[in-house]
Amino acid sequence: MKHSVNRSPTPDEDVRESPEMDNELTLREIINIKLVESGEKENLMELVRDRLVESGWKDEMRIACREHVKKKGRKDVTVDELIRVITPKGRASVPDAVKEELLNRIQNFIRSAAL
Repeated sequence: MKHSVNRSPTPDEDVRESPEMDNELTLREIINIKLVESGEKENLMELVRDRLVESGWKDEMRIACREHVKKKGRKDVTVDELIRVITPKGRASVPDAVKEELLNRIQNFIRSAAL
C-alpha cells in the first residue's frame, strides 16, 4: 500500500473563516476547551472507541478497507484514497445508540459545568 507524505492531519477543531473571528470563541470552542481541560474529552473518546468495537463497527470498517484494497490492487491504493473512500461510509454507519450515548454524556457535562 502506498503511503502519502503530503496528507494533512484531520482537523480536531473548526477552521476559522476570517481573521476577525480570532478574538471571539464560539460556544463549540468553549465546550471543547472545557472538555479538554477536565479530561472528559479523553473519557468520551475512549467511550466511543469501546462502543464502536462492541457494536462491530470497527470490524466492518476493517472489512470495507480490505475489500477496497483487494478491488483496486494493493499497490494502487494510497492511504489518502482509502480515507476518502471509507470516511463517508464510516461516519454514516456509526450506530445511533453510540451517537445518542455520546450526545447525552456531552449534554450532562455541559449542565454540570454550567456552560
